[in-house]
Amino acid sequence: MQTKITWQQAWTHLQKYNQENFHRVHAVTVSAVMRWYAQQLDYTDEADFWEIVGLLHDIDFEKYPELHCQKAPEILSQINAEPELIHAVCSHGYGICSDIKPTHQMEKVLFACDELTGLIGAAALMRPSKSVQDMELKSLKKKFKDKKFAAGCSRDIIKQGSQMLDWSLDDLLEKTLSAMRDKEAYIKNTIQ
Repeated sequence: MQTKITWQQAWTHLQKYNQENFHRVHAVTVSAVMRWYAQQLDYTDEADFWEIVGLLHDIDFEKYPELHCQKAPEILSQINAEPELIHAVCSHGYGICSDIKPTHQMEKVLFACDELTGLIGAAALMRPSKSVQDMELKSLKKKFKDKKFAAGCSRDIIKQGSQMLDWSLDDLLEKTLSAMRDKEAYIKNTIQ
């Protein structure tokens, strides 16, 4: 899977539809994590595609939350997004706000790690370091089990994502935590 859309084009388009810094940080985080996963899972030649999908996955959420994953095709067509990219973006809402099932490995990873990056990010903010660098899996699992912590991050979707990938929940948590550790400086530098 490839895209002609550059990161800068995607970022500029995202900013038109997402004014809140929270949504921009989330988009950059997911895009960085998706690139990391592409490289780890031997999809290096598709890493740009994975990253762009991660960046644009919530393009319609801020302006059209009630039409999430339904307005995305129209918005993405404005930058001539490939059908595969539109499918991937819409598939992350499968069973929630979309009937487009994740089929490609990349779509399954996006589905699994979207909510999880939010949970990990919230857990990092609670740490004295405000960083994932010193976060251990044990600490993350404790936050995961606490339903009141970052209540907006669906544990059921994260679990469903790990099953979709045929990975244990611990494996998904550990890999995504590693991705966020590896990409933390990049994410902070990109958002400044």
